[in-house]
Amino acid sequence: MNIRIGNGYDIHRLVAGRPLIIGGQLLEHTAGLGLDGHSDADVLVHAIMDALLGALSLGDIGKYFPPDDPKWKGANSLELLKQVHSLVTAKGWQVGNIDAVIIAERPKLKPHIEAMAAAIANQLCLSADQVGVKATTNEKLGPEGREEGISCHAVALLVRL
Repeated sequence: MNIRIGNGYDIHRLVAGRPLIIGGQLLEHTAGLGLDGHSDADVLVHAIMDALLGALSLGDIGKYFPPDDPKWKGANSLELLKQVHSLVTAKGWQVGNIDAVIIAERPKLKPHIEAMAAAIANQLCLSADQVGVKATTNEKLGPEGREEGISCHAVALLVRL
């Protein structure tokens, strides 16, 4: 088989006193909230890492970056993505493309989408048109709609080198 597809998902709780980092971008939430997590809690990058790992049946990000390991406390998820990318290429695969959707009521993500995609493309040695990032609300439904958290779904296509 010369192609593989992986699916990734992540959700983090919104809390006071934490930075809001999505796609490597520091954002401002109008209520002063950020994402809670052991690393920087970047839901977009975490979902992409799980999609990449899943495509090759390599487990999930918790296997490589356990949340109980102090080594990963506050880690920059874009740096973790670079490590996951190294695992993918070491197995003889390259990323064909990434597609992701972030679900959040606030803040408005549209002004930041291009920078998010560029940061991810840079870490994966891809061109900008190989990384699709979209954002939507949950129409005030569920934990995202109640602004309890932000989630992300991602799909990765891998092609054998």
